[in-house]
Amino acid sequence: MQPASRRGSATRYRARSGAAALACVLAGCASVGPGTVVVDRFDYSSAIADSWKEQTLLNIVKIRYMDLPVFVDVSSVVAGYSLQTGVTVGGVVSSDRAVQGNYGSLGGQAIYTDRPTITYVPMTGEKFLRGLITPIDPKNIFFMLQAGYPADFILGLTVESLNGVRNRSVTGGTVREADADFVRAQQLLRDVQAEGGVGMRVEEDKAKGSTAVLFFQRDDLPADIQKKSAEIRRLLRLKEGQQTFVLTYSPMRGTDNELTVNSRSMLQILQAFASYVDVPERHLQGKLAAPAFAQAAAGQARDVGRIRSGPARPEQAYVAVQYRGHWFWVEDSDFLTKRALTAVMFFFTLADTGSPERLPLITIPAQ
Repeated sequence: MQPASRRGSATRYRARSGAAALACVLAGCASVGPGTVVVDRFDYSSAIADSWKEQTLLNIVKIRYMDLPVFVDVSSVVAGYSLQTGVTVGGVVSSDRAVQGNYGSLGGQAIYTDRPTITYVPMTGEKFLRGLITPIDPKNIFFMLQAGYPADFILGLTVESLNGVRNRSVTGGTVREADADFVRAQQLLRDVQAEGGVGMRVEEDKAKGSTAVLFFQRDDLPADIQKKSAEIRRLLRLKEGQQTFVLTYSPMRGTDNELTVNSRSMLQILQAFASYVDVPERHLQGKLAAPAFAQAAAGQARDVGRIRSGPARPEQAYVAVQYRGHWFWVEDSDFLTKRALTAVMFFFTLADTGSPERLPLITIPAQ
């Protein structure tokens, strides 16, 4: 039998060892910040991107139903974490004549708190409305062509006319199909674009500011591409043989050195996209949505895409929203519509629809 002093020493040693071990375990979780960066960044970015897609699709569907589109922006995300740890050690060392003998106790606790603060800002006010109804700057449209987006797709979505040659349009609740010259010109422009035969540059002038210039290249191009470039100029009523044209906003035909672009506003782009929504037949019969879109679009080629609808949520969809008891979605395999929806979100950013109001000041206490 060990003496009481040695038994007490052993007990104290085991208690100290256990406390040290628990402290090490808790200390390993003490620095929670670095470990949350990867998880938070991807989780929040995915959540914001998904909600942005859903909000955009829902507003497109609402416009088809003549409902008011509403946009809410996520202005800030502040993730706050706190970790509290504690260790308790206790015990009794008794004499060799004590009844209860020696005993020790070891305990610990850890409290982890996650308090994210997310600020939402409704997009309202004069600046938002002005950005929604103001035509997009023509040079921003052609910058998208420079970025690699097909010319026929971008022009078909964002312009009402080029040099007076009219695109498919939604006006006054009716759809007017595009001029044949416009359809042919945008198809040819895509072919010339693919061969590097068309480009854009921005010229700076102290008096006039920045000016966007569209140019057709002549050197080192195949003969068929040069012929297509000449046909584009003929279809768009541009001066024969001229290689550079100043991009100018106007619904009318410009001067010899101008290519006038009657660009759409963000609201017009949303209205044009809404004409490709498949509205349930009972909603059309009940006059809940504009029937003119479906009637005018019947039998026409879908150059933008298609938003499908049905009574149940689809299993595989790029984005899906519920409205008026029905589901509306974009197929995950529908490349055209996915591309169009992404472009709409890009142009929404370019339209300068930000809120002019000052954001609220958020104070996060240290924990």
